[in-house]
Amino acid sequence: MAGDKAGNLWLSEDHSLWHLREGRLVEQIPWSELGHHGNASVIAADREQVGLWLGFWGGGVSYFKDRQLRASYTASNGLAEGNVAGLQLDGEGALWAATEGGGVSRLKDGHIATLTSRNGLPCDKIHWTIEDDDSSFWLYTACGLVRIMRTELDAWIADPKHRVEVTVWDASDGVRLRSGAATGHGPRVVKSTGGKLWYVTGDGVQVVDPRHLVLNKLPPPVHIERIAADDRPYDLRPGMRLPANVRNLRIDYTALCLVAPEKIHFKYKLEGQNRNWHEVINERQVSYTNLPPRNYRFRVIASNNNGVWNETGDTLEFSIAPAYYQTTWFGALCVAAFLAGIWGLYRLRLYQIAREFAAQTEERTRIARELHDTLLQGFQASLIQMQAARNMFDRRPEKAVQSLDDAITMAAGSVAEGRSAIQDLRAQPAGGADLVQLLTAAGQELAHSDEAPENPPAFRLTVEGERRDLEPLLQDEVYRIARELLRNSFRHAQASRIEAEIRYESRQLRVHIRDDGKGIDPEILKAGGRAGHWGMSGMRERADRFGGKLEFWSEAGAGTEAVLTLPAAAAYGASNGGSFSFLRRKNTDS
Repeated sequence: MAGDKAGNLWLSEDHSLWHLREGRLVEQIPWSELGHHGNASVIAADREQVGLWLGFWGGGVSYFKDRQLRASYTASNGLAEGNVAGLQLDGEGALWAATEGGGVSRLKDGHIATLTSRNGLPCDKIHWTIEDDDSSFWLYTACGLVRIMRTELDAWIADPKHRVEVTVWDASDGVRLRSGAATGHGPRVVKSTGGKLWYVTGDGVQVVDPRHLVLNKLPPPVHIERIAADDRPYDLRPGMRLPANVRNLRIDYTALCLVAPEKIHFKYKLEGQNRNWHEVINERQVSYTNLPPRNYRFRVIASNNNGVWNETGDTLEFSIAPAYYQTTWFGALCVAAFLAGIWGLYRLRLYQIAREFAAQTEERTRIARELHDTLLQGFQASLIQMQAARNMFDRRPEKAVQSLDDAITMAAGSVAEGRSAIQDLRAQPAGGADLVQLLTAAGQELAHSDEAPENPPAFRLTVEGERRDLEPLLQDEVYRIARELLRNSFRHAQASRIEAEIRYESRQLRVHIRDDGKGIDPEILKAGGRAGHWGMSGMRERADRFGGKLEFWSEAGAGTEAVLTLPAAAAYGASNGGSFSFLRRKNTDS
């Protein structure tokens, strides 16, 4: 029930809002006419106007005047959620709505702000609120009787994120706590003319005199007692240094309060790790894990049972030593090593590009030199023959014709040799084919080329061992050497049978080319090639570049054999160990 300024008495019951005046029933308004299915749990009369504030079961606050609800506020407007257990108007005309689960909301001029445990309340279940003669606010909560000084309230009103400092009296102080919902008749708290607060508990009535409270105003002394790193205690001293690789750091602290030691509040922070204070109740130990090496400053302050804080508290400065890999010099060394590695790879890549360029240049130089020597010598010999034929036309015409035929034959041979050299320069292996497929195709091509004899020799390729993937660049080099050997056999050996053999051995790769032709002159074989020709020496140079070895055996009338061997580290680099095969080739070359 509640009485308004005009002397009306208002009562809320299950089905209607009753209006009485001078002891007589004036009207009875069903809740359904006001748009509510349930009754109001609490009523507060407006001090300035003839109107009522109604708080409802299930949540929500409405303003009633002249038989109508003029305004309604719910959780969607920012009001605290839960049953409205108490309504109180303060001296500034603001309405305070206590809820059983959502804290207490302040409503003024249509603006709502809610004070909860996030702002410093000990709990969010509030049964009622009331303002004392000193404008401080009292809250009866599920965890005790709470007082908030006016200065703290003003600070929170100015900044809703402000955390208020409160004083709490609980069962240990003689306050009877209500366990269930705030049922029964209202109001549940009143202030007497002397300023005392009378309130209903679960099983009786209690009274508190705000002006005659015995408070503990002595701030508790605070002391840091112990520090342990990985369960090993250390003596406390200013600027102490702990060892490296501390996994668990534990700090013990305490504060002295003889009145109610279980109500001591602590705030602590570790400067160098945390920016904000962390508040706990009656906890006297804190642990940190995996702290990085640096300087730290641990601070702890405490308040007594009546909220009086010792703002000085106690301080401990210490540091954690870095491990060798956490030092500045080690980081600088890693950066230097990384940059050196990048520079080394860059230089290696430049070396590879230069080597590949040099190999290509050398190959083109060899082909150009061979073309020059072949064409020059052939055409020069042809010119001599033609000049001789010119001189013999008058005297010996038949001999002159023979010389002219010889000159034509020489010129045709020079052109054929030049065309073969150009074809070798432009030949590209088939992409995706292995060495066996490439040599098979080369043998078939040479057998049907214009350079092959009228009755080309029989060609056969054999493979021993399990086929292995070769380095792409190396496979191209091996293919070009083997193709040059086959071309020489088809073109010059006058053989009836040519054989090629590839052996994939564990320690090396062998490519064996042999024919049953006329063989190579021992003097030419001893000299490493014919004078003015670069075929044999060019193939040997190509094999030497990637660590290979090319050997020849031949006898007149018994054919020729050529064997190319390569170490496995160079030949099978990609399949044997991957991305560092180019390093192995580099070492082999050197």
